[in-house]
Amino acid sequence: MTYFTKATFSTSAPDIRHLKGDDGVEVAFAGRSNAGKSSALNALTRQKSLARTSKTPGRTQMINVFELDEGRRLIDLPGYGFAQVPLAMKKKWQQSLGEYLQKRKSLKGLVVLMDIRHPFKDLDQDLIYWAVDAGIPVLAVLTKSDKLKSGKRKEKLIMAEEAALAFMGDVTVQTFSATSKQGLPELERMLEKWFSLNQD
Repeated sequence: MTYFTKATFSTSAPDIRHLKGDDGVEVAFAGRSNAGKSSALNALTRQKSLARTSKTPGRTQMINVFELDEGRRLIDLPGYGFAQVPLAMKKKWQQSLGEYLQKRKSLKGLVVLMDIRHPFKDLDQDLIYWAVDAGIPVLAVLTKSDKLKSGKRKEKLIMAEEAALAFMGDVTVQTFSATSKQGLPELERMLEKWFSLNQD
């Protein structure tokens, strides 16, 4: 077990201006509304309901902050790309996401979660380009890997790794399943690397 199990909910904010002090180290989780972001956060922290999972995708409409320890935080960013959300709200979320990625000094890594069957859609790519432009390393996590057989999973991973080269930045790809915990050790290793590299 790691310090991720110590995660506790701290605050929710509608945008970057309502977040607490911009110090310490943050790693943010982002993804389309049905990518399994909440399930991944719960698997990482070994907590069943730290991040709320919902049968209605698109429920995470705020920036949610989870404290770990020693100035380390996990950030759950608003889900994006869900069809049943009004356009004005979608635009507000996208503005909040872009602003957070480009202006938040304590942000040291971004985890972008995508369904392994539908990776790198337009909004996923926008997010990754924003992060690369801001000099933030990205871990592209292909979720729901348990939905595919081993051969197909490897094929999807190779295709995604090739697609990631187009971003011309620090973009790593891995597969993950919150159900089977496949890929959880790799996810932990990357987060620990980001946190330890940026500790004073």
